[in-house]
Amino acid sequence: MKALWNGQLLAESEDTVVVEGNYYFPSSAILKEFFQESDTNTICPWKGTAYYFDINVNGDLNEDAAWYYPKTSQLAKNVEGMIAFWKGVEITK
Repeated sequence: MKALWNGQLLAESEDTVVVEGNYYFPSSAILKEFFQESDTNTICPWKGTAYYFDINVNGDLNEDAAWYYPKTSQLAKNVEGMIAFWKGVEITK
């Protein structure tokens, strides 16, 4: 699977996990130069606290477009530390 935004490849992996319709990529699969830590976090009742990344491609900023759970509940251990996308990031094969 690939994650793309503004024509730029952000992540690619054969080891994604799908939860609630979202593809989670291993953190080693992302191209880190396009990711900036965000101050945003949210709480999922069954996964835990999510932290976000802004994505910056050629000066275009997509705020909070990726998220991850550094520590999850027992129910979500399969996505702990993995990164998922939204806000116009396209997931393709």
